[in-house]
Amino acid sequence: MTAVSRQVAQMVNILPEEDQTLALEIVKKLVLAWDPDYVKCTPEEEAAIDQAAREMENGEYVLHDEINWD
Repeated sequence: MTAVSRQVAQMVNILPEEDQTLALEIVKKLVLAWDPDYVKCTPEEEAAIDQAAREMENGEYVLHDEINWD
């Protein structure tokens, strides 16, 4: 979580509950305006995806059959 995200969460937490609900609806509206299909990645998600792709390319993975599922 970024410093801005923490600050927003702390500020919303100060509000009365009914205003917290309003703040949540505003954030939802902003997110939907930015990514209506929820398909965009945050910078952190993009970095994780890139790292996973590098690991796959380097053979750094475990096959499904190699896991003891019991």
